Amino acid sequence: MTARPVYIVHCIDTEGPLHESLAATFGRLHDIFHLDLDPSEATLRKLQAGALNLNGMEAAVQRVVDPHLLAYNDTWDKVDAMLKRIMSDGFRKQLPDSAGEGWVYNWFCVDHVDYDANPRRRDMGYHNVFEHYSWLLKQSAGCRDGLHFHYHPHPFGKEAHRSATHWWANSDSLFQVLSRRVIDHMWFPAAHRPGFHVIRPDSHWFLEQYIPFDFSNQAMAGSGTDAQQFGVAGGRFGDWRRAPATWEPYHPAADDYQANGSCRRWIARCLNVGTRYRVIREDDVRQAFEEASAGKPVVLAITNHDFRDMGPDVEGFCGLLKTVAREFPQVPFIYAEALDAMRLALDLRPQPACELECTIETIDESAAVLKVRSETPTFGPQPWLALKTADGKYHFDNFDIDVPFHQWQYVFDQETFSLSALSAVGIAANNAYGTTTVVKIDSSSRTSVKKLWKSSSEKPLEASLQR
Repeated sequence: MTARPVYIVHCIDTEGPLHESLAATFGRLHDIFHLDLDPSEATLRKLQAGALNLNGMEAAVQRVVDPHLLAYNDTWDKVDAMLKRIMSDGFRKQLPDSAGEGWVYNWFCVDHVDYDANPRRRDMGYHNVFEHYSWLLKQSAGCRDGLHFHYHPHPFGKEAHRSATHWWANSDSLFQVLSRRVIDHMWFPAAHRPGFHVIRPDSHWFLEQYIPFDFSNQAMAGSGTDAQQFGVAGGRFGDWRRAPATWEPYHPAADDYQANGSCRRWIARCLNVGTRYRVIREDDVRQAFEEASAGKPVVLAITNHDFRDMGPDVEGFCGLLKTVAREFPQVPFIYAEALDAMRLALDLRPQPACELECTIETIDESAAVLKVRSETPTFGPQPWLALKTADGKYHFDNFDIDVPFHQWQYVFDQETFSLSALSAVGIAANNAYGTTTVVKIDSSSRTSVKKLWKSSSEKPLEASLQR
């Protein structure tokens, strides 16, 4: 059996600065372990040293209050200082991959919007994080990093530091964020990382309509101290207990995202670095090389956050990688952008981009019909449809589906919006290869512009393997 490469994908849950007060740290200890401790620096130091009797939870608590985990980048200046260091050529190439290339980051950007409380001082506003990193990548000549999508479901109390599982029960921010990305930036995601590691039926079926690549599986053999952490025990958040504990991406089942099935999107395993649970181990890295040595398609993905110093996390992982790679000299390892990794590992066949040919037909002075066609099938049965009104509000709606995956229409009239009430219409779709097509129509002139992202005409990653 011919060995295959191990494609290494570093997924960053990209959220910008985060602040945590001493009282908030002890509040998290109460939420995670149900410990009632008076907040103080002296008590914190004892917890970090494992010097308080916690009835067997000492090691688990030490992991949560590790000084590295509490050293937050709480301003953009601190985030940017870290980025300048870890995005340098010297840092990226501390351990070159088998093609001689340096480390690749994949920035999965979130929008912090529609919250009533923000005690951790997150950067609130549409596009704030996305625009920061989009600008940064444009300034980085020759950068192979990826820009992707991350979303936080909203808790009932609309507190920005709390977790939740349902994508639209308590907010329409999901539809607002994506519609604004389409119209304001002519951008739409082809890869996704779940907030709080959470997938549930609502998000599972949503992703199945639009986004072909999903870096969410956190299946691990054994739980260790994770089981002592109330916030993640029993599958409450990030439930991957039944999922394949393998580095081979899989198609999920329609009624169970953790089971192999016949759905369209690919789910890749993605374990944590630099955090308190589901942390990748040397044996997990070794498993990836063993599977690649056996000829299996392997995507080894890791994840952390930009609100901590990611340098030690990358260095620590590279230490594991260097140790294991020596045991498998016949198995190359490649640092990869997320879409490239999935395409190459799975031997996906390149496709033309979805054409999304658009016409608008006038019915009468109060009604018009938008018709959209694509010879190349869209990933899901319909494209994303975003609407921006003349007074600056954004909306999302379904198409009428004439031919699934190929032909759609949308009627502008008194039941929706008249065309004159809109300033812009945005249409976006991926193909199964992850090439994204975005069309933006000016409602008054009816002129349109089109943009492609990650098209198959771009320089393929295989070129670097042939050097």
